Amino acid sequence: MSDGMQRRIEPLIGRAKRALADYSSDLFSKSVAISRFLENGMVRLTLAWLACTIPLAVWRLSNPASAVHNWSDAAPILISYILVLAAPIAGFFIARDAFLSTESQAQPSYRFAIIGRWRRLGSETAKANSSYGTVGFMVSLLIGLLLNVVFRTGEYFLAVPAMNGHAPEWGQAMFLMMTADVVIMNFFYMACFVMALRKIPLFPRMLLFVWSVDIVMQLAVANQIALAGNVPSTVVEPLVTLLNGNITKVLISAGVWLPYLILSERVNVTYRHRTAA
Repeated sequence: MSDGMQRRIEPLIGRAKRALADYSSDLFSKSVAISRFLENGMVRLTLAWLACTIPLAVWRLSNPASAVHNWSDAAPILISYILVLAAPIAGFFIARDAFLSTESQAQPSYRFAIIGRWRRLGSETAKANSSYGTVGFMVSLLIGLLLNVVFRTGEYFLAVPAMNGHAPEWGQAMFLMMTADVVIMNFFYMACFVMALRKIPLFPRMLLFVWSVDIVMQLAVANQIALAGNVPSTVVEPLVTLLNGNITKVLISAGVWLPYLILSERVNVTYRHRTAA
């Protein structure tokens, strides 16, 4: 490269580097603000959750797929929807009260994340490290956990009609199992969210456990509905698509986030109190 060309290119490279640094700094500042909001704004998010999901529950309850003659017919559906709405709220508050402080949370004696070379840090040293905290890329994971609850619940209300004891056996099995799936998984994902936000050392293991439970739940739903028998072909195809979609989303999430949870400096400093050697 000629000297003249190099002199023209160097200012451009310098401006590009400064622009990239400013952009990265702006993103980091926004991640800090979002993390603080998630820590302090859960009451507002809870109210927004109820404001969005209660109308969906009322809509489904007012348009049941099986006959509702009295309150005893409506009660199973109503209880199911109350559990669906309450599960993530219960998961948040129970986990929040269970993990009031990271001070009492000891590091596990055995590491599953053994890839890489790491140097142990004391608790105070880890907290003083610039990589400590639920900011940066970690905020994307926190938001992803919340959105997973939102999308799963939305799919449930849109795809699963309200059914009670008057429905055929396969319909009762589908409604019961799909409701149990949403309730259990929303509770667990919100517990993971709190553990991540509170910097609990067992968070990465808990998320891996919840992903595994999620896949098992999809298989259990399919098995129980199949055992009920006589499922119409018009129901089988969309149901299989929904369950396969749920499994695919779990596998994609694990594929994207597992390398980050294992290798990220921020994750290792924050949750494992260790830094790259």
